[in-house]
Amino acid sequence: MTLKYETEEGYANELRAFNLWMQQAGYTDATQREYKREANAYLQSLHGLSAAEAGKMNVIEFLVSKRDTGDRARNRTLSALRSFYAALIDFELAARNPALEVKKSKTEKNKNPVYLEEEDLVASLAYIEGRYRNRNMAIFLLMGYCGLRVGEVHRLNRKDFKGARGTIEVFGKGRKWNEIPVPELLMNYLTEVERERIAPYREKEDAFFVSQKGKRLSIRQIQKIASETFHAFQEHHPKLADMKLSCHKLRHSFATMLLKNGVDIRVVKELMGHASIETTMIYTHVNDDQKKLAMSTVTIPASIVS
Repeated sequence: MTLKYETEEGYANELRAFNLWMQQAGYTDATQREYKREANAYLQSLHGLSAAEAGKMNVIEFLVSKRDTGDRARNRTLSALRSFYAALIDFELAARNPALEVKKSKTEKNKNPVYLEEEDLVASLAYIEGRYRNRNMAIFLLMGYCGLRVGEVHRLNRKDFKGARGTIEVFGKGRKWNEIPVPELLMNYLTEVERERIAPYREKEDAFFVSQKGKRLSIRQIQKIASETFHAFQEHHPKLADMKLSCHKLRHSFATMLLKNGVDIRVVKELMGHASIETTMIYTHVNDDQKKLAMSTVTIPASIVS
């Protein structure tokens, strides 16, 4: 308790800047809590050293102290520190971002993302049912056919839907806006959802997706919609029963589908809202069927057989 109190007192400006920066950037509540926890722990590890004066070695020392948590946790911590220093730079409390000088774990980078094949993605849509089918279908299509993150769906406002242009404006990671062309079928669903939209409890609420209680549809509610749909889908598709499906897997499916259809990886990068093309590269994986197809074209001349 004393250490936490001392950290909050000694680094009050830094923590306040980080909190404001994440709110302005539209980070989810869960991400804000996790990143604040990591920032607090990191600042405690500095033992009074100014965050602006800390360097690459301090970041690595902190990561090493958490090494037993695994590579995925280490990468999440590093992402939190990168965001923390980005906030300090933005508020002129630091001149450089030492967390950017530290590489992410290669184990995480090389892990192939889980995704649905295009025909399975289409099949899963048949299990979206109920009173709010149009709304839930639009949510599924935004993630599976536009690549939106669950937080981006949650933050979508009516003003972001450009019906006349056939696009949506997405406020994604890195506080960047990304205008995405919308497929015609999804455009029809979005138009219908806007028409059926429940009047929000608060008059000035501009949320595109509104719950039956008149509030912005929460991330947890969106995840529940996806979870229930996947559960019904997998019950009827035993071969996919062990696949861990989620909202983010729909985003993976979208990127994989584009690349398999021959879309330039640079275009995929922009549609996905990635900061680096290296992130997009993880979707260039190949499956066993593709390997077999490639090897079927290889012929060993019979003349070399003795």
